[in-house]
Amino acid sequence: MKYLFGIILLSMIVVFCTKQEASNEELQKQAQSYLDSYSDEYQKLYYASAEAEWKANTYIIDGDTETEKLVQETGEAFSKFTGSKSVIDTVQYFLASKEKLTPLQVRQFNAILYNAGRNPETAGDVVKDLISANAKQTKDLYGFSFQLNGEEVSTNKIDEVLFKSNDLDERLKAWEASKEVGVVLKDGLENLQSLRNKSVQALGYDDFFAYEASDYGYDTKELREVTQQMIRDVWPLYRELHTWARHELAKRYGQEVPEMLPAHWLPNRWGQEWAPMIEVEGVDLDKSLAQYDKEWIMKKSEEFWVSMGFPNLPQSFWDKSSLYPLPEGADYKKNNHASAWHMNLGEDVRSLMSVEPNTKWWATTLHELGHIYYYMSYTNPDVPLVLRGGANRAYHEGIGTMIGLASMQVPFLQGQGLIDENVEVDKIQFLLKEALDYIVVIPWGAGVMTDFEWELYSNELPKDQYNSKWWELKAKYQGIVPPYDRGEEFCDAASKTHINNDPAQYYDYAMSTVLLFQFHDHIAKNILNQDPHETNYWGSKETGKFLMDLTRPGASVDWKEHLQNSIGSEFSAKPIVDYFSPLMEWLKKENEGREHTLPETI
Repeated sequence: MKYLFGIILLSMIVVFCTKQEASNEELQKQAQSYLDSYSDEYQKLYYASAEAEWKANTYIIDGDTETEKLVQETGEAFSKFTGSKSVIDTVQYFLASKEKLTPLQVRQFNAILYNAGRNPETAGDVVKDLISANAKQTKDLYGFSFQLNGEEVSTNKIDEVLFKSNDLDERLKAWEASKEVGVVLKDGLENLQSLRNKSVQALGYDDFFAYEASDYGYDTKELREVTQQMIRDVWPLYRELHTWARHELAKRYGQEVPEMLPAHWLPNRWGQEWAPMIEVEGVDLDKSLAQYDKEWIMKKSEEFWVSMGFPNLPQSFWDKSSLYPLPEGADYKKNNHASAWHMNLGEDVRSLMSVEPNTKWWATTLHELGHIYYYMSYTNPDVPLVLRGGANRAYHEGIGTMIGLASMQVPFLQGQGLIDENVEVDKIQFLLKEALDYIVVIPWGAGVMTDFEWELYSNELPKDQYNSKWWELKAKYQGIVPPYDRGEEFCDAASKTHINNDPAQYYDYAMSTVLLFQFHDHIAKNILNQDPHETNYWGSKETGKFLMDLTRPGASVDWKEHLQNSIGSEFSAKPIVDYFSPLMEWLKKENEGREHTLPETI
């Protein structure tokens, strides 16, 4: 199918312009007519594709070829439209005279051209093959049967073992079980590596990594410098945390202090967050939440946003979302990875979760609703359809994660009756628990994940080096090693969801962590007049207004300018470093006399 409106409009423009040079006003009218037509078709096809993907993620049945076919067909239709030669030619025509267009029109055309890079018609059958490969990889990943001690288990069960068990044999079995899926996905990853590069190279990008970096206005070199600088900024603190963790876990498991951290010692399948290592006395949130049901978690999370002046979630959210674990004996599976969906870039917002009344899901639910309210905020007449996204991708994650941070601070929890009002909390231990989450994620996200995917796409990492490169980077950036030599029969990188179906963007999480502390610092000091370590956003309409102003423009503004205008600062890790400075002093004393096995600089 050809999308004739683009061809016809372009032909009319060319004919008109052979007779006389279009004035600014005339060209803007022509541009707007095209943008309106494009947006209508874009939304229709986007919605159909999102519905198919939703079913593929929420209703997984072995042998269900119909849903797989629907995902492929709707994906192909959307891809054929967004990547069509007529769209690319028309957009490039208008951008050739961008000085005559409004800034908002130019931004829309740039977004359309970026979207075309995922599936340009000029790539031929590559796009069709890529859609099919993506669908198969998703099905293989989320339909995988995880086995522990001969029984099928959920990833929640694996996580529970890694969170709580002090039995190293039990921990090793759970960790190994979590990695078996990588073996199944390795061939598919190699196929996706090639197809993703070919698809964007057809539009002039060097490779898929360079394409994703361009969304921030960076080239590959600039993006990697930003990520490396984040790691350098937090490295002294991470190095102290690593030293502390080696000694703490060795004592817990009755082992010699290792030079590097064995992966199965840590409370996360990928070693990306270590907060469950410690419990802060007086803050036993699991015990408090156990008295409630999973529905309470959801409704309380909505109440928080409403308390700041945001609207209630639409009824369609409750009707159409998949919020809770499947009942025992269900004859289908679902993706257990929490996510938020803007189904039609309009009013249909949904979330896919497996909420349970515990600490993990308390923070995760508030985080995911951060994305949902961001969607709702920029769904307004001032933000064109193709610009309904975060000011950059990290903004979205930053808003969600900031709410996760705020929801775990003591005054907030006391205000909701989840911990005693008179409890004395060890502030250093509380900071330590936060650092084991927010600091630890930066070398992981900006280092391991970013460099692995840079190697994968920019340097065309061979399949027979996937696992060795993965563990090389894990050692370099995290100081983490496998329990034993993991040869190339494994593909431990592919056990991470994002490597498969959200590729070459994981630095978003590291950048969002830096941003969230910038936003939080501003709210605490300039709006709430509270210590950034002890805030309570609940009921603050002024905080709500700040968040509304921050989120309402979506991607219709330059993210760097928007940051400067919102908080009076450029992108900087200073607030997160300052936030954890009391902990840094404590760790230096705690680690005095201990060997640091990570280098002083990186």
